[in-house]
Amino acid sequence: MQIELIDIGYFYADGGAMFGAIPKTAWSKRYPSDETNSCLLAMNCLLVRTGNGRIILIDNGAGTKPLKKLSYYRFFNLRDLLTVLKEKGISREQITDVVLTHLHFDHCGYTTLQDSLSGALSLAFPGATHWISREQWVHLENLHPLEKESCFRENVELLADSPSLKLIEKKTSISSEITLDLFDGHTSGQLVPYIKTPGQTYVFAGDVIPLAACISPEWISAYDTYPLISYHEKCRLLEDAAQKNHAIIFCHDAYIRCATVKKINDFYKIAEK
Repeated sequence: MQIELIDIGYFYADGGAMFGAIPKTAWSKRYPSDETNSCLLAMNCLLVRTGNGRIILIDNGAGTKPLKKLSYYRFFNLRDLLTVLKEKGISREQITDVVLTHLHFDHCGYTTLQDSLSGALSLAFPGATHWISREQWVHLENLHPLEKESCFRENVELLADSPSLKLIEKKTSISSEITLDLFDGHTSGQLVPYIKTPGQTYVFAGDVIPLAACISPEWISAYDTYPLISYHEKCRLLEDAAQKNHAIIFCHDAYIRCATVKKINDFYKIAEK
């Protein structure tokens, strides 16, 4: 089994939005920002090769379709995901599974491709099973006003009538190595994959804990639609990780990609980077 974190580009987000009610005098000690108060964020997805023929992609970044609508995020150093996979000897047809943690633009944009001339959409990974939570899929049809600028139907709409769409309603194992659990708070029904290897369990935390700097449960992003729920869900993930020595993958952290955590009294700390 092989797992590999793939960096497919960067963007900037306002520090106040990323850290919510936490003052800059506190969060700036953990995460840098530029003169405009913007924090550099990575877009990382995870490639898992199980060794028995399955090639699983977890999240796929923003793609290229909505970028003109999102110029204020200042995307840069974007890498074409299909090209990156090709460099690793993987064609788009070989991807067997795509897991989308949630349907915000920076996590599912490469699910569909758009023809530059006709504008027609096609699935980027036509042979893959696409795993999404049912709550997240239903939520897309009735978006909360706070999420209308984060979700674009063209990213996933082709899946609506496709047999490749698998909707998750509860904690589910999609292989002997990968289990998907559900976490609310940032958005409804976010999937968090747990990837078990012989020596370590990795947790792709998505936007439950997007940055290592957010390891404190009360450091909750203003992008989270249900912050009180976020607090308890972060505690659930962190308590389990600390007890079982899970390695947490931070999908948006441009500086710390993965770390184990430890609990000291009522506080959680990064234990190993």
